[in-house]
Amino acid sequence: MRHGHSQANERGLIISSPERGLYDFGLSPLGEKQLLAVAQQWRWPTPTKVLHSDFLRTTQTAERVASVFDLTLEKEERLRERYFGEFDGQADRYYPDVWALDAQDAEHQQHQVEPVSKVAARMCVVINELERRCEGETVLVVSHGDPLQILLTALADRPLAQHREQLALQPASITLLGD
Repeated sequence: MRHGHSQANERGLIISSPERGLYDFGLSPLGEKQLLAVAQQWRWPTPTKVLHSDFLRTTQTAERVASVFDLTLEKEERLRERYFGEFDGQADRYYPDVWALDAQDAEHQQHQVEPVSKVAARMCVVINELERRCEGETVLVVSHGDPLQILLTALADRPLAQHREQLALQPASITLLGD
C-alpha cells in the first residue's frame, strides 16, 4: 500500500530524509478521507499484520488501517522513502529529472540520490524475509510511491531502469502480491 495523500504532496515537496519525514509531513485532509474510504470499502484479503515505513505519512496510513482490523504495527526502516539527495525539501518538479537519470542508469547517484538498485535491494530483502517468517499470513506493507514502483519492477524481473514504466501508484492505493 502506498501512503495516503500527504502534506508533502499537498505542498508539492520532496520529503525523503528521515530528518524531514519521520516527524513532519503527515497525512493531508485528503489523505485522511482516502484512508477512510479504503477502510470502508476494503476488498482485499484481511491483513493479519501491518509492516510500515517509519515516516510519519506511512505510520499514519498504517495506523488507520490497523485500527480497522485491530492489529499492531511493526516499523521497518528499509521501507522508507527513496532518498532524493540534494532535492530533499525541494519542489517535486525535480522528480522527472531524477527519473530521467534512472532510465539511463539504475546505479546512478547523481545529486546524491539513492540508486534505484539500492532501493530495490532493501525492499526485496524485506519481502523475502516476510515470505519466510510470515507463511500463511496476509501482511499489509505500507511504503512510498518510488520504492514500491521499484519493488514491483524488481519482482516482475524487469530492468530496474524501467521502474517509471510501471503503472504509477496513487496515494492510498493497494497492489496485491502473491496468492
